[in-house]
Amino acid sequence: MSETPSAVRWFKSSHSQPQGDCVEAAHLPGGAVGVRDSKDIAGAVLVFGGPEWDDFTAAVRSGEFDMPG
Repeated sequence: MSETPSAVRWFKSSHSQPQGDCVEAAHLPGGAVGVRDSKDIAGAVLVFGGPEWDDFTAAVRSGEFDMPG
């Protein structure tokens, strides 16, 4: 990642609890998206290309990863 984690604006879901265990995401230069553990902001960052992130979020919204009921 060419940007340092502190040089981009990280955000959490509006459904996150203030003290909850969450992931944070950031829009990175070139259309990529970074994802990190909110409890370990100095730790590893996963970087996804824009199209891959769009595919992932569409699958989440459609319920593709929901646990069987």
